[in-house]
Amino acid sequence: MSKFRVYCWGLAEHGALGLKGSKSSSTSFRYIPKPVRHSFAEEKKVVAVACGFGFTAFGVQALDRYKVFGNGINTDSQIGLHEPRKNHPLSLVLAPAPINLGLEYSDTSIVSMSAGRAHLAVVTDKEGVFTLGSNCYGQCGREIIENEKYNGSHYVHNITKLGNEKVTSVSCGQDHTLFLTASGKVFSCGWSADGQTGTDQLDNICEPTRIDGDIKGETIIKVTGKSDCNLALSSNGEVFGWGNNEYFQLDTESKEQQVNCPRRLMSLQGLGKIVDIASGGPVCMALNECGDVFVWGYGILGVGPRIEMSGKPLQIPPTLFGRNEFQPETRVISVSCGLTHFMAINNHHNLYSWGRNRAGCLGIGHTRDQYFPYKVALSAHALSVSCGMDHTMVICRPFS
Repeated sequence: MSKFRVYCWGLAEHGALGLKGSKSSSTSFRYIPKPVRHSFAEEKKVVAVACGFGFTAFGVQALDRYKVFGNGINTDSQIGLHEPRKNHPLSLVLAPAPINLGLEYSDTSIVSMSAGRAHLAVVTDKEGVFTLGSNCYGQCGREIIENEKYNGSHYVHNITKLGNEKVTSVSCGQDHTLFLTASGKVFSCGWSADGQTGTDQLDNICEPTRIDGDIKGETIIKVTGKSDCNLALSSNGEVFGWGNNEYFQLDTESKEQQVNCPRRLMSLQGLGKIVDIASGGPVCMALNECGDVFVWGYGILGVGPRIEMSGKPLQIPPTLFGRNEFQPETRVISVSCGLTHFMAINNHHNLYSWGRNRAGCLGIGHTRDQYFPYKVALSAHALSVSCGMDHTMVICRPFS
């Protein structure tokens, strides 16, 4: 039996949750607004999960060559080719199904996964990066083929190395991909109309290209971007950003709507060493070493209903994450987000959510928007979170 559990909630009608529901309960099964324990994690040792736009991929620890399973929307073969009959590929996969990446070795392990609007990227320890799904903007890191048919495609692209650099993690935006290497360098490919590839140009990029700008010479330890605004975190706790700047997520002084290469975010100076970051597009988040969470941008920021836009970081009161006079040591240890909903885990492994509550993606039992962090009722310790467009998956550890 797996030592990990997976809980899920949000929009269910397209199979993104991968739950086998009863047709008699079709009304309530359209979405699930509160955590449900996923049976797949009882069958497989789930070590990673990636939520995209209406689909989910699970990375598992296994002794065979099927290390990734997927369910949900599959119109662009973003979770592989699944055809119960020849020439009849499934556009919806309702339960986790194995994805054939074409792995050569059975002892290869999954180390990182990320999902975009219609593409998936998987990082392994021995065989490089595998990308599949839509490549209409070059987001899979291969040549763009005009009029390429993605539905029913079995093609999986393998990127073994980027130069002499080994890829250790990946982050997918809507239609672009960021690769982080072991030495702390960043490469990108895909849609670049808002500068989200960070290569100082607006043309689409089909081959992973190294990003410089202000991160040149820095050792980057994390990259993130769910939409078209990206953040990067260096080993010394500095934050850099590039891409869409419509809501001054990247620079309050500049009137540029696109930032085409990484820029050091001076607005975070003085907030202490930053240890985690998240970017949902119009809203960004940063976590410092003291466990304090800061938010800025446009939307539901998490500081109440009256403030919906700020170009400067605002601290969310730590009491909202469980800190009080009886537990003064309580602090947030990680942050994550979807496009418009946000998650934080504290050192007691309690999960908090806030933001737009599309289809119950916050997991708090209803579909009303939440303007400040609210504790999610989980029957386990939260370890990591993946947020999709309107659904959420959490890897947990049992209480005992």
